[in-house]
Amino acid sequence: MKRTILTAIALLFITSVYAQILAPVKWSYAAKKTGTNEATVYFKATIEPGWHIYSLNVGEGGPIKTDFTFSSSKDFTLVGKVTEPTPVTRFEKAFNMNVSYFENSVIFQQKIKLKKAATTVKGKLEYMTCNDQKCLPPEDIDFSVDVK
Repeated sequence: MKRTILTAIALLFITSVYAQILAPVKWSYAAKKTGTNEATVYFKATIEPGWHIYSLNVGEGGPIKTDFTFSSSKDFTLVGKVTEPTPVTRFEKAFNMNVSYFENSVIFQQKIKLKKAATTVKGKLEYMTCNDQKCLPPEDIDFSVDVK
């Protein structure tokens, strides 16, 4: 009987620990050829209600901005920088400054010039997620996007 009770308590504890792991942002990737030697890589963040991620452009002293780092490749070159739609800009007390961010979803884009008909674009993205009460630690995610 004691063993059954202890097992039940352990299961409840493990379940509550897993329930506390927050993952309010899901990332997906795609690429589309826009010409014979050109393509655009898309990075979509789907953000749970009440949460937001920050723009590519955040002032010093603010939160961690969203940032993309691309692995070098002989198959393509980057054309310009990653672009974003117009973010929401508001004053955030936690940082005591105006910050730009995205809610619900956002698609970042990177144009590339292809040196090969098909390639894989790899790299890492970093972002920070906050809501009105707290911020989660910045997260680094490896990405890999096939361009065909």
